[in-house]
Amino acid sequence: MKLSVPDIVIVLVYLVGIFALAQWVSREKRGHEKDSKDYFLASKALPWWAIGTSLIAANISAEQIIGMSGSGYALGLAIASYEWMAALTLLIVGKFFLPVFLRNGINTMPQFLENRYGSRIRTVMAVFWLILYVFVNLTSILWLGSIAVSQVTGIDQFAALVLLGVFSLAYQLYGGLKAVALTDFVQVGLLVAGGLAITALTLARLGGDGGLLAGFAQLRAAHPEHFHMILTPDNPFYKDLPGLSVLFGGLWVMNLSYWGFNQYIIQRGLAAKSVEQAQRGVLLAAFLKLLVPLIVVVPGIAAVMLAPGLAKPDQAYPTMMGLLPSGALGLVFAALIAAIMASLASKINSIATIFTLDFYTKLAPQSSEAKTVAVGRLAAVGAVIIGVLSAKPLLGSFDQAFQYIQDFTGYFTPGVTVIFLLGLFWKRANENGALAAAIGSVALSIAIKLLLPSMPFMNRVGWVFVLSMVLAILVSLLTAASAAKDTIRTDDVSFRTSTTFNLGAAVVVLIVAALYAAFW
Repeated sequence: MKLSVPDIVIVLVYLVGIFALAQWVSREKRGHEKDSKDYFLASKALPWWAIGTSLIAANISAEQIIGMSGSGYALGLAIASYEWMAALTLLIVGKFFLPVFLRNGINTMPQFLENRYGSRIRTVMAVFWLILYVFVNLTSILWLGSIAVSQVTGIDQFAALVLLGVFSLAYQLYGGLKAVALTDFVQVGLLVAGGLAITALTLARLGGDGGLLAGFAQLRAAHPEHFHMILTPDNPFYKDLPGLSVLFGGLWVMNLSYWGFNQYIIQRGLAAKSVEQAQRGVLLAAFLKLLVPLIVVVPGIAAVMLAPGLAKPDQAYPTMMGLLPSGALGLVFAALIAAIMASLASKINSIATIFTLDFYTKLAPQSSEAKTVAVGRLAAVGAVIIGVLSAKPLLGSFDQAFQYIQDFTGYFTPGVTVIFLLGLFWKRANENGALAAAIGSVALSIAIKLLLPSMPFMNRVGWVFVLSMVLAILVSLLTAASAAKDTIRTDDVSFRTSTTFNLGAAVVVLIVAALYAAFW
C-alpha cells in the first residue's frame, strides 16, 4: 500500500503534535529542578484519566494489534479472552494490590521485594526484569513495529527501526513518566479512533446497504466457527487456548503477573495522586480492555471474507488497512505508530527507572537528584541503542516473534506471581521461599515442557504456579522466619473501595459475563 499526500500530512501532524505536547506537559514550575520523583514517578501526581489511558497505551503495541488480528483471522473471537479476562484482573489489581503498594511508598517492584523479603531477591528480580525488558520486550516492539512501518511506507526496515527508537526516546527523554503518561491520553484516543475506523469500514463492506450490524451478522452467519470463546479439544487451536483454562487456569496467573507485578505497567498506578485516583484509573483501563477486541480482533475476522487465502494470518490487519481510502489510511497508520511509540516510551522509562532506583542509587546513595535524573536519561539512551542493535540478531530468525516472548516469559511468570501473592497476603513467607519459587518456576517449566511437550502452554503455566506455590510455602515453613527484613505494612491498609469503583467493577463483570454467554 502507498500513503497519499493527505495520509502523510496526518502522520506528520501527529508526530509533531505528540512531541510538542510531551515537552509542554513536562515543564516544571519556575525555580523547581526536576528530581527523581518527578522524572520516574510523574511527581506522584497522575490523575485517574492519565493512569487509565496510559495503562492501555503501554499494553497495546504493533505485535498485539497485528498479532491478535491475525489470531482473529486464524482462530476467531476466542483470542479476545486475553483482553476480557485482563479487564477482570485489573479490578483485582485496583482493589487488593495498589492499596498495599501505595501505603508503603513503593516506587519499583524490586523495592517491594526487598522491603518484604530481603536484598537478594530484589537483586535477582531486578536483573531479570532488566534483561527481559531490554532483550525481549524492547527488541520485540522495535522489530515488529519496524516490520509494520516498513510494510506500509516501503522504507527500509532497519531505517524504520532506528526512527521508531530515536523518536520514542526523544519525546520522553526530558519529561520521563510525566511526558509518557500525559501524552498517552492522546495516543489512546488516536488508537481507538483509528481502530474503530478500520472496523467500521470492514463491516460496512460486508453489510452493504444494511450497515455495520448487518455486516457483523453476515460475518457471524458465514463463519460461526470464528465466534466461540471456549474452544473444544478437537479444535486445531486448542493448544493455544485450552478451553476452560482461559477462565479458571493459567491465564489468571499470566494476567496477575503482567498487570499487577510488572514495573512497565504498574508504574502508572504507583505514580497516582491517591489510592482512589489509582483505582479509578484502573477501572477506566478495564472498560477500555473490553473495547480492544472490537478494534483489533473483529477486523481480522472480517478479513476471512474480505481477503480469504492469506499466506500468513498476520497479514490480515495490513491487508484491511490497504482497503482504506486516502485520509482514513493516514489516521489508522498514525494510530499504529502511536501504539508502537507509546509502548516503546513506556518500556524505555521503566528500564531507566529500575536501573537508576534499584542499582545506581544503591551504589551511590549520596548522589544528587540532578545526577540521579541524568543517570536515568543515560540509561534510557543506552537501552534504545542496545535494543536497536540487538533486535535483528535476536528476532530476525523467528517466524513467530510473539511466541518467542511468551515462551521466554512463561518460564518465570508463575514464580513471579507466587512471590508477590505470598508477599502481599502471607506474612510467614520468607526470602528463602521466594527464591525457591523463582528458581523452581524456571526448573519446573523446563521439565514439564520436555516431559509433556503436548501440554498447552497455558496449562503448563497453571500447573507450575501451583507447584511453585507449594514449594515456596514448604521452604518458608522449613526455614527461619525473617520478620526483621519485612517492613511492608498491611495491618492498616483499607481494602474498601469507593461507590464509583464498586459500581463500575460490577458493570465490567456483567459485561464480561454477557459476552461469554453470547459467544460461548
